[in-house]
Amino acid sequence: MSSTGAQGPAARQAAMAELVLAEGSATAAELAERFGVSLMTIHRDLDELERQGIVRKSRGGVTAQPSGVFESNVQYRLKTMRPQKAALAEHALRQIEPGMAILLDDSTSTLEIARRLRLGEITPLTVVTNFLEAINLLAGQRGIHLMALGGDYDRLHSSFLGVSCVEAVGQLRVDVGFVSTSGVHGGYAYHQEQHIVSVKRAMLDVAARNVLLVDHTKLGRVALHRVAPLSRFDLLLVDDGASPEALRDLDEHKVRHEVCATDPREGDDRAGAT
Repeated sequence: MSSTGAQGPAARQAAMAELVLAEGSATAAELAERFGVSLMTIHRDLDELERQGIVRKSRGGVTAQPSGVFESNVQYRLKTMRPQKAALAEHALRQIEPGMAILLDDSTSTLEIARRLRLGEITPLTVVTNFLEAINLLAGQRGIHLMALGGDYDRLHSSFLGVSCVEAVGQLRVDVGFVSTSGVHGGYAYHQEQHIVSVKRAMLDVAARNVLLVDHTKLGRVALHRVAPLSRFDLLLVDDGASPEALRDLDEHKVRHEVCATDPREGDDRAGAT
């Protein structure tokens, strides 16, 4: 038995969450052995972590990965498909010019755009976002006028959502909106959660041009809700891991798309969420 069994519940749950976020999934039996506690204790811990939106319980274990109805915790999404998201962001910068107003959704794909804007090479610029991670990155940056969208704070997504956020979005007009979704299939973009969908749809309505960023694992996938037809997007960016079949499907639906070269030195390539 591991000595970690002597930890208090909060410390054990934090360590457990870090493990699951790093590995993607684990069985209850594995966690019980790892932390030196009973299965009953593990299940109580997992119930609490699921309540916090950090993990998703499944039969006999737990996962940090999204399902058709569940978006994974932002800390997990930050670790996934990093080289691909970096490639998409580098390519997306070509759509941005000094003086523009742009909108970034609460995806970790568009967060990579914020990381690059922080370098201050494209200014002046107005950036609108509901993503707390992006707000923290860009706050106080010279040459960037940051507009933070309010709403109900969602811990799972580290963003502001809800009716008030949708209403705030509706008062604006931006030059380019950058959005990511959980799946692309049959001429539509999909996402798991309705309260996220409503905000993304509002964002599409206020941008003069819309750019969809998706890593190749999203192609051919669906989720619970249709966000919008791909015709709502002026451009779809995907990394070079996309299969010829997936790209042909985009061609068949007359989706303008560009393939972005991935730098393998950027990090891991585990499939992830938006």
